Amino acid sequence: MNGVRYLETAEVLAGELAGLPSGTKIASENEIAERFGVSRAAARAAVQELERRLLVRRVRGSGTYVSWRMDYVLSPDRTPSWHQTVRDAGGEPRSVVRELRTVPLPRELAARLEREPGEPAHFLVRQYFVDGLVVSWTNEWIPLDVLAELEVAARTVESLDEILRQLARVLPTRAWCRVGIAVPDAALSEALDIEGTRPVYLVESMSRDGEGGRPVMCSKTWTRTDSVSIVVEMGDGKHPGADVS
Repeated sequence: MNGVRYLETAEVLAGELAGLPSGTKIASENEIAERFGVSRAAARAAVQELERRLLVRRVRGSGTYVSWRMDYVLSPDRTPSWHQTVRDAGGEPRSVVRELRTVPLPRELAARLEREPGEPAHFLVRQYFVDGLVVSWTNEWIPLDVLAELEVAARTVESLDEILRQLARVLPTRAWCRVGIAVPDAALSEALDIEGTRPVYLVESMSRDGEGGRPVMCSKTWTRTDSVSIVVEMGDGKHPGADVS
């Protein structure tokens, strides 16, 4: 009976959430249990069902909120700017530098960036937010020969795309991308404010200078699936399908 009751509760709540704006705090498990006359366990299961449907997200120490899943489009025809992509989707972006140091390029990344293994590169770690909620964690590698003075710029200008355009005089263009699903470790789950072993998107990418053609950056990004829907666009979109009518 409890299994049926929690699903019925989840269905009612899902219908109500459809009319609420993103970021609206929903009732607590105790309040849900009292309202629907179910046990606390059934109320918790109903909220977990809403999470599985990606309708809500929990914020540790704060509560559970209506979730808005932003379409994040990956396309060779779009600038690989996280900040601009979020704005285009209607969100308010913010990024915070968590680490920035110089490292020797490992063999795999060096090959992707068409450099020699061990060549120096900036290693930039950033945490990303949309509308004040954390959504992504990114590791980025930018060879020093692209832009030596990245450290000062990255701590004053949030958009790396803007930094590369203005200071390095390059036009970042996404040239290679791989999208998958991964289960983050404990440290990454904490950075993404995720409870348990919830899968996330893993996006690996390499960008070239749209004018000169040389590789300028590699990145690896972990993104919450309850906040972002990764959309991959391929081709020029001129012939998406034949008209068979």
